[in-house]
Amino acid sequence: MESSILIESFAEFAKFKNIDRPTMIRILEDVFRTMIRKKFVTDENFDVIINVDKGDLEIWRIREIVDDEFAEDSFDFDENKHISLTDARKIEADFEVGEEVAEEVKLIDFGRRLVMTARQTLIQKIKDLEKDILFQKYKEIVGEIIAGEVYQILNKEVLLLDGEGNELVLPRSEQIPKDRFRKGDSARAIVHRVEMHNGNPKIILSRTSPAFLERLFESEVPEVYDGLISIKKVVREPGERAKVAVESYDDRIDPVGACVGMKGSRIHSIVRELENENIDVINFTDNLELYIARALSPAKIGNIKIDGDEGRVSVFLKPDQVSLAIGKGGQNIKLASKLVGMEIDVFRELSEQEEEDVDLSEFSDEIESWIIEELKRVGLDTAKSVLALTKDDLVRRTELEEETIEDVLSILKQEFE
Repeated sequence: MESSILIESFAEFAKFKNIDRPTMIRILEDVFRTMIRKKFVTDENFDVIINVDKGDLEIWRIREIVDDEFAEDSFDFDENKHISLTDARKIEADFEVGEEVAEEVKLIDFGRRLVMTARQTLIQKIKDLEKDILFQKYKEIVGEIIAGEVYQILNKEVLLLDGEGNELVLPRSEQIPKDRFRKGDSARAIVHRVEMHNGNPKIILSRTSPAFLERLFESEVPEVYDGLISIKKVVREPGERAKVAVESYDDRIDPVGACVGMKGSRIHSIVRELENENIDVINFTDNLELYIARALSPAKIGNIKIDGDEGRVSVFLKPDQVSLAIGKGGQNIKLASKLVGMEIDVFRELSEQEEEDVDLSEFSDEIESWIIEELKRVGLDTAKSVLALTKDDLVRRTELEEETIEDVLSILKQEFE
């Protein structure tokens, strides 16, 4: 039998330098003591000596010397704990009753099957420890950016490898819609969360999280990294648009200018990483009206009415500013609402020429209230403002069905015939 099998496993285990010495010794001793108990019932009178650096193992059994009569006739005699004087003197001639004998137990004495079982146990403990170390390592860096190499592209996720060959998962739901990966590409993302699935750690990445954009600002803008500029809030429509509210703790520093950089040098690298996501950097203020106005940039705001109890804001704009405030597909107003933490309703300020226009609420007997509310949500609060848009524009801007929009247009047209 090759008694070196367990020693080889031990040496393999000792190579893991990121495992601290006490943990290594504890696991190894536990494996060997389990092996001892299986053969000798108890391990109380055994010493296990492990040399982690050299991969050496010594197992010593310590037994008390008893007289031959006790060894032959007493029911209390336990050959695992006791040794007769005659047998002891075969080891060393001057032994006496009451002394202790230490004998080295060789691996070959345990039998091949027991050694193989111990080896398998040790390998499993190594794997379990590796998994635990990996889980704890990534648990500590949740929210931080990591780079990985793409090695497999699946329908629902992309698999990457970190620098140590550990598998990282970037689900489709956490990818920017414009992301296109090829095997061998290097990709950056934040560690979104770490989970255990059937005893195996699963490291899930994200490129759509607001935290990813925040970490990118920290890496590209020294003032953010140093804490001179604080990022108050980030809201995103990944790959399309984002708004970032920033505040400076130093009056000499313009937070927006510092984040954008000379000729946009700092913001451009972030935009490229995010597949040309349009990023609005906004100067944070405790003045809620001013903050709302800045959040709706690039639109110029007229009047603002805030209903704090309802958590709603009514914003009045000139007709040519409504589409800017709402943005493509309603993105601008949606992000602005998230940024300020209130629901924003946009209304057009009527000019003298528009006075003959009719407010949509006047049609409540013909058009259901929820349809009117949906139109008002995207800044269409009068009949003519709705009729000024095509059916396709209304389908794109609202969440109304095409058939519903056709009915609305028909009702409104009759008003001016």
